[in-house]
Amino acid sequence: MLDRLGAWQAACIARARPVARENLHVTLAFLGARPDADVARIVRELGRAAAGAGPIVFEAVRYRETRSVGMVVLSDEGGAATALADDLAGRLERLGVYRREGRRWLPHVTVARFRERPALAPPPPALGRVSPSDAAVYSSVLRPGGAQYRVLESVALGGR
Repeated sequence: MLDRLGAWQAACIARARPVARENLHVTLAFLGARPDADVARIVRELGRAAAGAGPIVFEAVRYRETRSVGMVVLSDEGGAATALADDLAGRLERLGVYRREGRRWLPHVTVARFRERPALAPPPPALGRVSPSDAAVYSSVLRPGGAQYRVLESVALGGR
């Protein structure tokens, strides 16, 4: 999947700054800055939510731009990813480390960043049906060339 997505980025969004292959991911919950002491509790709740997750199946459905990013919006066949994101959000809210956004969670992969919106309108990439096997807690550091992500801990989805 990542190879197909990378080829699509090179062909369709060259006018924007593509997100590096190793940084492509679907965000379940963005926590912002958190103290290191919170990580173990966050990982524990991610593990509990992930263990109960049903089979997740994504498919690329469209390209979308916001003011500073381009993304590939994904379908969520059966709603398992949305259920996981909702379960995790509730768990993290109860820990006091997260606050839900006012809008519904949107399954997507950020594929490009830009300073000025390029108003691209490419067709979605032909990724086929994609099923993730794990979820992770990331640390991100903003750099001049873009964010750098480091996996702190990952957990299997659905008891895999």
